[in-house]
Amino acid sequence: MPVHSPLLISQQLLAALGTRSFTHHSDRIPHESAVVVVSNHRSFMDAPLLMSALNRPIRFACHHYMGQVPLLRDFVLRLGCFPLDAPEHRQQSFFHQAVQLLQTQQVVGIFPEGTEPMVHLTPPRQVGEFHRGFAHLALRAPVRDLAVLPVAIASQHETTNFPVPLKFLSLFDPSEPLFDQAGWHPMVMYQRVDLLVGKPLWITDAQRQSYQGRQAKSVVADLMSYCQSEITDLLQYGC
Repeated sequence: MPVHSPLLISQQLLAALGTRSFTHHSDRIPHESAVVVVSNHRSFMDAPLLMSALNRPIRFACHHYMGQVPLLRDFVLRLGCFPLDAPEHRQQSFFHQAVQLLQTQQVVGIFPEGTEPMVHLTPPRQVGEFHRGFAHLALRAPVRDLAVLPVAIASQHETTNFPVPLKFLSLFDPSEPLFDQAGWHPMVMYQRVDLLVGKPLWITDAQRQSYQGRQAKSVVADLMSYCQSEITDLLQYGC
């Protein structure tokens, strides 16, 4: 494994922080195909944890501001993440980069809850509403043998610090309304965490054919509902 590989960096970070992680249902993980990983999201540790659990580098789409803060930008790029563009180019750039990665049989990671649970601290078992981007990507990408893999990150023991004022982050991304408020950005640190792998959903030709016209909205909603339900159930009922 290369010294600076995202997977190795993730493993080293978790070891340095003393995080104990346990992966359940690892037999469900696809190993030789393109994968879209979908997960709940409360901590900067989520990306390294998911890489360690899948034992594969994962190319995560991350918030725009992470590509603007100098030291943070270096860290996320070394992890293999690709920061989203400014709002006016965000959707087009995201699909272009993600499709290219999937076409080379890589793993793309998406946190469909967006920034909200990172800015407003939420309980470990709570899952917010999902954005549709990952479902459109999975149905639109011209990739055979593509799996959507839901994974639940279930914190068992954690600590929380509040190191950065939200308004400070607005200096790097004034387009994000969540940063234009009083308060501090929480930083959740896991001491012990379970990663519960859901059942992969393989994108079929029938789904892609239905992803057009009036049926498209229904197909997207079904994929979103499946992933959100799978993650919510795993968080509630565990193994």
